[in-house]
Amino acid sequence: MTIQEKIDNARKALELINDYTQEQIDHLVYVSAKIIYDHAKPLAKLAVEETGLGKYEHKIAKNTDTAAVFYDYLKDKKSVGIINEIPEEGIIEVAHPIGVIGAITPATNPTVTPLGNFMHALKGKNALIVSPAPRAEKTTTDTIELIRQALAANGAPKDLIQVVEGATIEKSRELMEKCDLVLATGGPGLTKAAYSSGTPAYGVGPGNPPVILDRGFDLDEAAKISLVAVGSDNGILCDGDNLLLYPQESEKELCDALKNVGILVYDQKEDVDKFREVLFHDGKVNADLVGKDAAVIAREAGFAIPDTTEVIALKTDGVGKEDVLNKEIMGPIVILKSYDTFEGAVDMAVTNMKESGGIGHTAGVLSNNQEHIRYAGERLPVARLLVNQPTPDAWGPATNGLSPAVSEGCGTWGNNILAGNVDYIHLINVSKIAMPLNVNVPSAEKIFSK
Repeated sequence: MTIQEKIDNARKALELINDYTQEQIDHLVYVSAKIIYDHAKPLAKLAVEETGLGKYEHKIAKNTDTAAVFYDYLKDKKSVGIINEIPEEGIIEVAHPIGVIGAITPATNPTVTPLGNFMHALKGKNALIVSPAPRAEKTTTDTIELIRQALAANGAPKDLIQVVEGATIEKSRELMEKCDLVLATGGPGLTKAAYSSGTPAYGVGPGNPPVILDRGFDLDEAAKISLVAVGSDNGILCDGDNLLLYPQESEKELCDALKNVGILVYDQKEDVDKFREVLFHDGKVNADLVGKDAAVIAREAGFAIPDTTEVIALKTDGVGKEDVLNKEIMGPIVILKSYDTFEGAVDMAVTNMKESGGIGHTAGVLSNNQEHIRYAGERLPVARLLVNQPTPDAWGPATNGLSPAVSEGCGTWGNNILAGNVDYIHLINVSKIAMPLNVNVPSAEKIFSK
């Protein structure tokens, strides 16, 4: 089936739900989430087998949690017809569907990205056409076929969601040109292509989050948070911690805490050099090791470690361009760098993002000092600063107030139009009915007479 035929089928499906109520739409959002929840294990197994990326157990959790958290967030939101009234301002807000949304999805999240995008799109009465990463086409296709089954079983047109078979750059480009809005989840090249398509687009930038461990924060808790932040799905999450900055005087105690939670620490230069050699070739990350188990990466570097090891820590002497290890690794590796002052740590975090990537995306701070938290928030050029929690929580679980998202915009820092999580509200057009107000508007002379 051609891209144009898929666009046509999507528009026909939209006509069939034109009169659906908020309740009907919300029910379809629910059944779409539930069927993925019910099939979380086989989809996780298929994703690991097909892509070779990530960990089976972690992908199960991603599949179940995305389905649950997204629905819990969306279920009470108004997105159909009149969604808000502000009597004192004489404003009535009305939601209108955007239409057909084209989504380009990555191999790293072949189930949850299509699911999350569709739940947000459907919430606004839109249709979604997904162009999957070729490396993950079967997993994404099976995911979408399950959702189509759920829609059809509930009397809705299954062409509200479709997948591009045999996705290529050319097909993705055609989809982006012919749809009404693009969701591009991937690297900077994809974002640039989306913005160059002539179609309105939300793109996301690459991650590479720095995390600052402040003085006085519990080191055992910091180690537990780091294990989750770095080890989740073998480090392929774009918002996973890549650089941990810590007070110089706490080095031994921190390393002990990291070891206590199972993180192997390498602080000798000759050992770190061996990892650097296998992780990067000619300044570029070794794609063969992306998303692999820590033990696999260690063996490539010449080390035999327990297969149960989830995370490896490597000590470096510099940030940014001073060490290629500061680039996004997309593996269960965290880079350790000491600092003298908190202000100096913030400066190093900024330098690392500017020189090694990740600017605009996410950063973390582990601190009990509100002044330091605010100091970091005012200076770090990121859309999300996670406080005392793993940086992968930037996707917006129930543990913080961020909206659940599978696409995290990085603002103009990361060459994105949105500095925040792409939400259902970004996938609808909101018109405002403006009533006349009986107010006394001061004259220009009175305003400027002071």
